[in-house]
Amino acid sequence: MGTPDIQKNIVLNAAIEKVWNAVATSEGINSWFMPNDFKPEEGYVFTIQSPFGPTSCKVLKVDATNQVVITWGEAGWEVSFELKDLGDKTELTLVHSGWGEPNEKVQGPGPDMTNLQIRTTMDMGWEGLLNNGLRNAVEA
Repeated sequence: MGTPDIQKNIVLNAAIEKVWNAVATSEGINSWFMPNDFKPEEGYVFTIQSPFGPTSCKVLKVDATNQVVITWGEAGWEVSFELKDLGDKTELTLVHSGWGEPNEKVQGPGPDMTNLQIRTTMDMGWEGLLNNGLRNAVEA
């Protein structure tokens, strides 16, 4: 059995357009996540400047104000942001998938860790990024 996906669901006190701009523009992503040269164009290859160095990513899907899906790095990860309009609030669901087998070592610029170890670290990381970083960026 593979390593389970990370899934986070939060409700933000912000209109869907504001949340969309935070997850689907370079400036927005930079405001709460990492420096990047993202463009909301399917097939566009961009770079995230992670603490471990530049990481190559690709836009897989853009459904304006509803969903954006990207690849992240060389390990086969996909990150999806799905938005649901709740009037003056927005429900956001993040899914970070593409993990390999739990004990498989992940190749990349970061520390030598297994999928399960990195997934556990990133699960906590997404929790903070969404509930603090993104929330602060869109609810301000």
